[in-house]
Amino acid sequence: VQLVESGGGLVQPGGSLRLSCTASGIIFSMYSMAWYRQPPGKERELVATINTVGDSTFYVDSVKDRFTASREDSKNTVYLQMTNLKSEDTAVYYCRAGALGNFYWGQGTQVTVSS
Repeated sequence: VQLVESGGGLVQPGGSLRLSCTASGIIFSMYSMAWYRQPPGKERELVATINTVGDSTFYVDSVKDRFTASREDSKNTVYLQMTNLKSEDTAVYYCRAGALGNFYWGQGTQVTVSS
């Protein structure tokens, strides 16, 4: 099983990024997906989730109305569209696949929001 995140980078405050996470080795459509992040010096925290069919999402308050999770099962990929980025969004972002008590993590992608 492998989850590979991409799309991170350096962006100015107010800018946008789209993260991608592509999975292999699992039946992607059976897995709910989640995005987590770990800011510098802090613990990993949940950012967003999306269910198996993509019609139900959850966002932590700090990213509501700014981040959007979506999935494209034909590409085994989940996305996190991030807009109006703030300095406090700086973190390593991880995707996680979960089903029937099994969880798999990606290696993370760095997002830095700075002027």
